[in-house]
Amino acid sequence: MNPLLQDFNTAPFSKISNEDYKPAIKKGIEIAKAEIDEIIHNTETPTFENTTVALDFTGEKLNRITSIFFNLNSAETNDEIQKIAQEVSPWLSEFGNDITLNEALFKRVKTVFDTRESLDLTSEQAMLLEKQYKSFARNGANLKEDAKIKLRKIDATLSKLSLKFGENVLAETNAFEMHITDESDLAGLPDSEKEAAREVAKSTNKEGWIFTLDYPSYIPFLTYVDNRELRKKMAIAAGKKGFQENEFNNEKIVLEIVNLRHQRANLLGYKTHAHFVLEERMAETPEKVIQFSNNLLEKAKPAALKEFKNLENYAKKLDGIDQLQKWDGAYYSEKLKKELFSLDQELLKPYFKLENVIGGVFEIANRLFDLQFEEVFNIDKYHEDVKTYNVTDLNGNFIAVFYADFHPRKGKRNGAWMTSYKSQQIKNHINERPHISIVCNFTKPTETKPSLLTFNEVTTLFHEFGHALHGMLANTMYNSLSGTSVSWDFVELPSQILENWCFEKEALALFAKHYETGEIIPIKYVEKIKESASFHEGMQTLRQLSFGLLDMQWHGQDPSKISSVKEFENGAFAETTLYPEVAENAMSTAFSHIFQGGYSAGYYSYKWAEVLDADAFEYFLEEGIFNKEVATKFKENVLSKGGTEKPMELYKRFRGKEPKPDALLKRAGLI
Repeated sequence: MNPLLQDFNTAPFSKISNEDYKPAIKKGIEIAKAEIDEIIHNTETPTFENTTVALDFTGEKLNRITSIFFNLNSAETNDEIQKIAQEVSPWLSEFGNDITLNEALFKRVKTVFDTRESLDLTSEQAMLLEKQYKSFARNGANLKEDAKIKLRKIDATLSKLSLKFGENVLAETNAFEMHITDESDLAGLPDSEKEAAREVAKSTNKEGWIFTLDYPSYIPFLTYVDNRELRKKMAIAAGKKGFQENEFNNEKIVLEIVNLRHQRANLLGYKTHAHFVLEERMAETPEKVIQFSNNLLEKAKPAALKEFKNLENYAKKLDGIDQLQKWDGAYYSEKLKKELFSLDQELLKPYFKLENVIGGVFEIANRLFDLQFEEVFNIDKYHEDVKTYNVTDLNGNFIAVFYADFHPRKGKRNGAWMTSYKSQQIKNHINERPHISIVCNFTKPTETKPSLLTFNEVTTLFHEFGHALHGMLANTMYNSLSGTSVSWDFVELPSQILENWCFEKEALALFAKHYETGEIIPIKYVEKIKESASFHEGMQTLRQLSFGLLDMQWHGQDPSKISSVKEFENGAFAETTLYPEVAENAMSTAFSHIFQGGYSAGYYSYKWAEVLDADAFEYFLEEGIFNKEVATKFKENVLSKGGTEKPMELYKRFRGKEPKPDALLKRAGLI
């Protein structure tokens, strides 16, 4: 019996074999099609219940199966899973098109939509109906038959291309290792990082130390190793991902993706892919995004140039370096930061033992939102590293299942993300609670030390946990509006606001305890963390804006004349470049956010959400960071509401007014 086709509550990972996926997905599509047919062949007049709601409940089985499959393709993949992904992705995109391009189904949806004024709907019902209608209209339901065929072809190709893009990036990440046998080459690198590299070498039966392009290996190497040539080698290797003359080159794929997205947008009556995407975002238009970005750029650029000049002078004074290169940035920034604030990442790490940080984020969630987390060992998991928790409220009511997967592995892509295995909805009067997961790549424990996080990793954990709260506290009727199903430039608010607690003395006292002595992090360190929070914020802002503007350039114009990824990129970066150009590196060929993930024409949303998060956190600062009243307003108007209303309405209900960028500029030290 195929475990994926049985009824299950939590995902039955240990029972699933790779052979189960294809037949299960095939069957899931069949079941979903039958559910759709039932709606179409209903002889009664289309109503909100028999059409709109019925459609929202379709495909549940398929969604559960594909969420397991694609989550594992990111967190625990192998060649076989990747091959299956290439096969099933076109099936799924074809099935998606079968729904949105189904004339009989659209006719029913449109009938309900056209009578919406007389239906006396709640705001959530009205939103469901509007989103459903738009998902048809925006995906080709009004097209003529030949155009529909063209659209299907584009979608099938795009789904394969973005998968291939991601596989190539992962292959390039895994293909590189720097094997060092002379310890003097590692001067400057902290012992804990050396030990981690030695364990990687040991695991492959080699002497010495091995460094990889996985972030917990790569970032410390660039930050601490004195040997400039080796830093250069490492940085160039990372920048070459997808940009080498080999089978994993992504240049053609990038150009194909942007051209197909543009053709798709044109086919649907939009000027560009960015116009298509942004119609459904808070920002609304590419012009507004570019204006927003340029506005911040104007404030950040003078600060960034000044910071860069200071860093150059510092490197020259220290080591006689005439020209600061990309592989020097993290190294000299860390040294300068240490000098200015007497603050060293290595000094902080002993206070951030992973288990303590997890305990801390749980305690903060408890104080703000009345949540309790209990680690349980009876929930199936896909890898022994994964931790599983039952989440309840203060009265013991079940809220969610929570999975957490913290360390790098060969089958896991870089970075950190939140995802879900089951979304929340209310069906047959039962509030079905969600199963939420976060996946990170944090420093592993070694033989002599537990997993000790850098401060950057601490904020990453809080960030992903903020997304998880958005998923766990979801409380809506319909799954398509539930949890993180919100417009993309609003989705980062819950994650980014939670990072703020990492900088607050009251919050740090709960979990920042020395792993050997139990001593709470000294107040002088807390003050330095806060002081140094806006260190090089001009340069950081410029960097984020440069990625957002590159994304807008790729997707906000007709790309058909672009022949060189590299040249195009250099043009897009012209206004934001600080470091000299590296000929053998490109950003786009490994820019997974926009070519593999869902951030195309949406990368700006990190900065957009920062404006929201700084403004929202200012409210907490005014009333107290654990103020129950403010936390409850945030929970009731933002975290639990999902996409049931327009984001700005939800925000204003929480905050009492629209957000202004002032809080962000102040926090960043830019005004």
